Amino acid sequence: MNRWLFTKIDNSALVVFRIIFGFLIAAESFGAIATGWVRKTLIEPRFTFNFIGFDFLQPLPGNGMYFYFAIMGILGVLVMIGYKYKASMIGFSVLWAGVYLMQKSSYNNHYYLLMLLNFLMCLLPAHRYASVYVKINPELKQNWMPSWCVLIIIFQLWIVYTYAAIAKIYPDWLDYTVAKNLMSARAQYPIIGNFLQQHWVHIAITYFGILFDLLVIPLLLWKRSRWFAFITGIFFHLFNSIVFQIGIFPYLSLAFCLFFFPKKKVQQWFLPRKEFYDQNEVVVPSYRNVLVGFATIWFMIQIALPLRHWLIPGDVLWTEEGHRLSWRMMLRGKSGRTSFYVVEKDSSKPTKIRVNQSDYLTQKQQRRVASKPDMIWQFAQYLKKEYQKQGKDIAVYVTSRVSVNRKKSQPLIDPQVDLTSVPWNHFTTNPWVIKYDTHTVKN
Repeated sequence: MNRWLFTKIDNSALVVFRIIFGFLIAAESFGAIATGWVRKTLIEPRFTFNFIGFDFLQPLPGNGMYFYFAIMGILGVLVMIGYKYKASMIGFSVLWAGVYLMQKSSYNNHYYLLMLLNFLMCLLPAHRYASVYVKINPELKQNWMPSWCVLIIIFQLWIVYTYAAIAKIYPDWLDYTVAKNLMSARAQYPIIGNFLQQHWVHIAITYFGILFDLLVIPLLLWKRSRWFAFITGIFFHLFNSIVFQIGIFPYLSLAFCLFFFPKKKVQQWFLPRKEFYDQNEVVVPSYRNVLVGFATIWFMIQIALPLRHWLIPGDVLWTEEGHRLSWRMMLRGKSGRTSFYVVEKDSSKPTKIRVNQSDYLTQKQQRRVASKPDMIWQFAQYLKKEYQKQGKDIAVYVTSRVSVNRKKSQPLIDPQVDLTSVPWNHFTTNPWVIKYDTHTVKN
């Protein structure tokens, strides 16, 4: 194990990746301001749907979130140039985690992956070459890194891609329903809109999606198939970038390929003036046991989290219990119609009053609340607090019909349950969510 983890290898791939990574996270941060994402997601809403249990994470008042993201962008630039790398990387990691946990209206598995990568990058000596850090401290320049720096990235990627592939193996994906629905929503795209509606395109998306996710890491690891996998990856990720518009993730995924190509080639391509390290010494550091312990716990959690939905009753496609943090990416379309009713408990003649959701939620939030049980529950708690400010004690009841993959809609929430009186169960089912097997529901 010591030879496997602590052999000194050339660090060109990590150095180049740091530069690209810093540029991309800076672009993501400044881009969120420029495109209006910050305004629509964190400034305009009256409240955000934070991850349950993280209520203390709230957007800064006024235009504070613009400054928040500007600071993240600056930290990204500092990571790119390698100035105050550790502090900058830790600062960005904390701020990004804050954004991720304080809102779910724009939930994205790629945001979660970036949060994990941020914390891993804090551990890596990515600043020991081609950086302001070594310009100021030339005696600390290194042209090597321990081999665990590459292994920890590759294993994390293998977990992500493998679980993404396995999750796709279910009827609605295999019969092209998901691909057809995804592409029909993009029929108005110029030039490619009509092309995306062809049946053979849906077949290709369906099976190429599974095979790519399942095989890309093994193919990149094997010398004979590496260039094929890389060229295929360029097509795959550019297609996703154009069609699904998912930010920096496609380009980040291509940057990961640096860790699979021969170290000498990466050095020659990107850092030709750098001395190549090829001594392959094995030096066991004092932090060995801490690193092994951390990596063991980290990857046990990463392997376990995507499996937890099998221990929770109900179909995860329907209940969403165990959906997040599980690499279940673009697996289904969900829509619904949900109504909230308030009943004053102290009233002599209690009557149900339908809530006008537009008084509290943005249109984007209303679309999310329409089909997601945890956000329905959170909105009920929010309504209770709002009425308590007026000195009123209320119950909140919900009627909700939801459709998965455009099939016939079914009731989602038990309309007889006061959602303000029940807790949210993180690790087991919530009995007021009506269970269905989505595979048996017909169109």
